[in-house]
Amino acid sequence: MEAAGRLFFAPGFARVSMDDLARELGMSKKTIYRHFPDKRSLLAAVLDRQFAAVERTLEAAAHDTEGQPFGVQVQRFLIAAGSELERFGAAQLATGRGDAMLRQYVEQRVDTVIYRRFDELLQDGHRRGLLAAPPELLSEITRGALERLFTSQLPRELDWTAADLLRATVDIVLYGAIRSAQPDVDEEQLRAAVPTARDDEQEVGP
Repeated sequence: MEAAGRLFFAPGFARVSMDDLARELGMSKKTIYRHFPDKRSLLAAVLDRQFAAVERTLEAAAHDTEGQPFGVQVQRFLIAAGSELERFGAAQLATGRGDAMLRQYVEQRVDTVIYRRFDELLQDGHRRGLLAAPPELLSEITRGALERLFTSQLPRELDWTAADLLRATVDIVLYGAIRSAQPDVDEEQLRAAVPTARDDEQEVGP
């Protein structure tokens, strides 16, 4: 399992064959096939093992931030989740070319292990009156940002580590990107300055 993980999570995993794995382990393919009928079943077992490690990481992050401000809890969760996803390339496995059933499997596991937990965290913040936007909207924005980040060339272009870029992305999602030039402007003033959909309808209506 460890040898398969090293090979499958390396660049070009789609080209890794059972022959490659047998050579890595110094054993015959026949021995491997006694336990796994094909490459897909072996990779699924490797992913199950990896997602179990992701769950342990997220549980540790939740435990470490228990009792801390909600923003800290969200930030630590996303950084932990993103770091784990990046480490074994879940986004590439889910969106890249290759076995369609495998992509679907990865997507389902990411939904269950990571995004369902994240949705529960946001719903808790919503119940406590700590969110300024619907939790469903925040979930979609965050998910899109994380998954786009994993396939982006920005770390290379900006000369940042992926962890640096992830941390910046999380901070932007949580706190916004625009710093007010007028410290005395409060949220009530901002809401008054930004027209709502109802305001627009009143302006263009008869």
